[in-house]
This record gives sequence, structure tokens and C-alpha cells, in this order.
Amino acid sequence: MASLRRVAAVVAALMLPLGTAACTLDPYGTASSSPGSSSPGSSTGSGGSSDGPTSTASPVSETTAPVQTPGTDATPTSGPDDVTPGDGTFPSGGERESGDGTGDEVGTLVDMRLGAHGTFDRVVLQLDGPDIPGWDVQYVDTPIGDPSGTVVDVSGDAVLQVLLHPVAYPEDGHDPYDGPPTVRISGTDSVDEVVLSSIFEGQLQAFVGVHGGRQSFRVYGMSDPSRVVIEVQNPAG
Repeated sequence: MASLRRVAAVVAALMLPLGTAACTLDPYGTASSSPGSSSPGSSTGSGGSSDGPTSTASPVSETTAPVQTPGTDATPTSGPDDVTPGDGTFPSGGERESGDGTGDEVGTLVDMRLGAHGTFDRVVLQLDGPDIPGWDVQYVDTPIGDPSGTVVDVSGDAVLQVLLHPVAYPEDGHDPYDGPPTVRISGTDSVDEVVLSSIFEGQLQAFVGVHGGRQSFRVYGMSDPSRVVIEVQNPAG
């Protein structure tokens, strides 16, 4: 028996250096196992979505170069975001804007950014597919996250809900969005922040917190790269 106990003690000692694989969550809540990994930072203001990584890149402004709040802005990847199609006017009232996509080769979200442009603030949701998804943007009384059904924390006097459909999943060969779930910068007059809520069943949901009540807005799609642009008019006065 003493010999058996000595063998057991040796085996236990040999087992001590062996670590266990830590379970981490990617930004879309998919569990993966990797040795020595740790859980990413907590998402800010993303109701119903899993924790995601925070941005560590140096803050980069959009075309008008407003001062960024370090650690909260997604770095623009590319795209002539200073282009506005049509006559540049805002629709009267601006309660709802919808548009059709350009095809079936849609991508997933790769960048989310915010910029100040004089008389309006611009939100850009950029995707990695050649086609532009359809969109449905309207003011909502309460920002309810899909599919959780919980209220999403969004700063602002009014809230725009942004739905893009369809969008691809990262599992379909696309890289997942690894930027911050909440984007805000200093120097904007109408948009307080942009909050990514979820990507669920081929639909992306985000919320735009608007300062000074329900301001007029316009929405359009652009290609090369594919992106949907939401522009919110600044409050009068």
C-alpha cells in the first residue's frame, strides 16, 4: 500500500504543471477554447450582446478631423466618406428611411465610425462584401435589443434604430467585427454616440443617440467599399 501511495503521489506531481484551456468568447458570443487565453474586455452599452474586445488602436478621425475620445472610436479603414449623393437636403420630418440592397453578395460589419461635418453628423457602417444591404432607419421610443428584448443603454434625447439586412455571419468566411461596440467622439452636435446592439439571423441592429430631440436625417448606400451612411442634421440655433 505504501508503494501504491508513492506512485499516486508521483503521478499527481507530474500533473500539476499541466494547465487547462481557458474558454473565451468572440464578439458574437461563440465559445472557443485556447490555452492560456483570457476573457476580452466588457462591451459598453451593448444590450443583449456578449462582451467584446475594446479598441487599442490610436484614435483616427474621419474627414473633418474632430478630436476623438481615446479608446472609444473605431479606426476608419477606407472610403470617401465626404461624399453626399443627391442635392444634399434632409427630408422633412425624417421619421423613417428605408432602402433596398444592391444584391446577394453581402458582407459582415468591419467598421463603424462617426464624424462631424459642419451642419450634420455622419455615421458610417462599413461591410466587407461587394453588395450593399437593405436598410430601415427610424426613431424609436425605447431601444429594445434583438433578440434579447432588453433595453439598450443609449445616450441621447432621441434614438434612431438602424437595421441592415441581410448581412453575412463571420462563420461564412468573413472576419468578425473587432472594433468597440460603442463609438463616440467630441465635436459632434447631433449624434451623441453609436451603439452596436446585435447581429442576429442575418440582420444587424444598431442605435444612434441623437442630441436635442428628433432631428431630420437621411440614409444612403455607397459601394467600393460597401457601406450604409446615416446623416443627422444638427439642431437649429
